[in-house]
Amino acid sequence: MHFKWNYTPATEERKKQAAELAEKINMSPILAELLIQRGIKTESAAKRFFRPMLSELIDPFLMNDMDIAVDRLNDAMGRKERIMVYGDYDVDGCTAVALVYKFLQQFYSNIDYYIPDRYDEGYGVSIKGIDYAAETGVKLIVVLDCGIKAIEEIAYAKEKGIDFIICDHHVPDDVLPPAIAILNPKRVDSDYPFKHLSGCGVGFKLMQAFAKNNSIPFARLIPLLDLCAVSIAADIVPVEGENRILAFHGLKQLNQNPCVGFKAIIEICGLTNKELTMSDIVFRMGPRINASGRMQNGKEAVELLVEKDFRKALAEAKRINEYNEQRKDVDKQMTEEANSIVAELESQNHSSSIVLCDANWKKGVVGIVASRLTEIYFRPTVVMTVTDGIATGSARSVAGFDVYEAIKSCRDLLENFGGHTYAAGLSMKIENLGEFKQRFMQYVDSHIMPNQTSAELNIDKQLDFKDITKRMLADLKKFAPHGPSNPKPLFITRNVYDYGTSKVVGRQQEHIKLELVDSKSSNVMNGIAFGQSSSAKYIKSKRSFDIVYTIEENTYKRGEVQLQIEDIKPSDCD
Repeated sequence: MHFKWNYTPATEERKKQAAELAEKINMSPILAELLIQRGIKTESAAKRFFRPMLSELIDPFLMNDMDIAVDRLNDAMGRKERIMVYGDYDVDGCTAVALVYKFLQQFYSNIDYYIPDRYDEGYGVSIKGIDYAAETGVKLIVVLDCGIKAIEEIAYAKEKGIDFIICDHHVPDDVLPPAIAILNPKRVDSDYPFKHLSGCGVGFKLMQAFAKNNSIPFARLIPLLDLCAVSIAADIVPVEGENRILAFHGLKQLNQNPCVGFKAIIEICGLTNKELTMSDIVFRMGPRINASGRMQNGKEAVELLVEKDFRKALAEAKRINEYNEQRKDVDKQMTEEANSIVAELESQNHSSSIVLCDANWKKGVVGIVASRLTEIYFRPTVVMTVTDGIATGSARSVAGFDVYEAIKSCRDLLENFGGHTYAAGLSMKIENLGEFKQRFMQYVDSHIMPNQTSAELNIDKQLDFKDITKRMLADLKKFAPHGPSNPKPLFITRNVYDYGTSKVVGRQQEHIKLELVDSKSSNVMNGIAFGQSSSAKYIKSKRSFDIVYTIEENTYKRGEVQLQIEDIKPSDCD
């Protein structure tokens, strides 16, 4: 992979600002500069950033329809009506269902949960799910992480005497479903100050409002914050504002006292006794929870998350881990097939987007394959499969390009679609596929910027090795949790040399373990460069090179600094 490096040194004005802020908050000017880059320019803003407070969570009643939703929930409990908690089959949906179900179950027993089958029912609110609710005497459905476009389905439920409270965070259409209450910060008429909650986050706000209305102490909600953190990480929503507060305290909960289900997943992932980060959720925990909905039924993931017995939870986590292994095999095969198709197309013409469809591909894995292709080719990608004459699939995007709007521009060809900027789902009749492909690609061609289709590294700061200390590592940790809108700071050091002990490692000799020096100090820095063994020959040639990296703590030696190297270039190569 060839990255373009973007780095603009700080102006004198910025350096002056950073020096003043650094003095006020007792931090190095280097890190104060990183804060200013993130729009944090005052002492009080820095304190709020480093110490997110649960007391600063937004009043849930500022969300449209929240008072109606809480009143309807109270009425249902007062009348002893059966309540169903309904959610999507991905991580966000499953954590949201588990959160609302677990909290309400403490105060009310006539309650059930439901996750639709990806293969049998498809995405969102299904007629089958409503029929099941009617058969089991349900009068109120709280739907999470979907529902904002389920106009016909919710009208059908209404005919059967079932009310809906929608808790969603996907972009709504102009016409909203006939639900009792619609909680969605992305509503056009929404005054809620923070727009980027996860689906689980919206569910949490409903429970916060319910607790407030019923004089239940807020402390009762804190054990559920681990579910919020996992949803925020896995759904790749911005880690800023209210999400930062929820993720910060959710990670704390996950590390100190996770729910039984997470405890089992942590053990299965081999993460016991490790301080968990957002990356651990994204790459280790999230895929396992997702695998249940991708390979079988997401309901198993919820069963695990609400389980109270650790032995049972461990057995369930092992089963879900097996699904994940199956998913990996399917994912690998599909990605290889998709890759060979793209490579063939590339030889004919270079397009700014990718649209692929294959009737043999598994519905539950097309989203992952779309993500993989986006990472390889740096282009918005749609991957679909076909069932009963309907092409169904997922779209993924590159930084700064709104794939939801690209799909929306083809809405007259679609049966269904939904999502947000970087990820969306869609379905259409197979006969519309050719025209969709043409129009989607035309839209991307005319709206995407050239820099959005190339691999870029946006570098925060140039350092010398003498700048990198244990104190700096400790202060950098305070910038977490990381994710969109708050990425890990990226640094560059120029003119470094192999200390003489760097070596290629890994099962397939694909990584480089580095020991490096620069010309400004005698500090020997340890580093790891994953998947970059092609640079080993140059490194061993005793010539200087430049590196871009994040600063990490050595997993095996607590407190020891290790550089995670993202890219390597010869020093004379700009």
